[in-house]
Amino acid sequence: MKPPKKWKMAILIWIAIYPIITLMFTFLGPVFMQINPLPLRTLLITAIVVPLMVFVAIPLLQKLMAKWLYK
Repeated sequence: MKPPKKWKMAILIWIAIYPIITLMFTFLGPVFMQINPLPLRTLLITAIVVPLMVFVAIPLLQKLMAKWLYK
């Protein structure tokens, strides 16, 4: 099976990352805003987002959108 086209993966990643970041800032935004300096805050945010993307969101969306993704 050929890998999906890059533009399709870009859309898939955007579909995955947008709600994760939106929900994270909605519920944890005030907590993160108290963390200084900015590099530490960014480190903590990415430490949450990247594993969620790699191990949960992307595999789930690849299964749900496989027909379109590999077409």
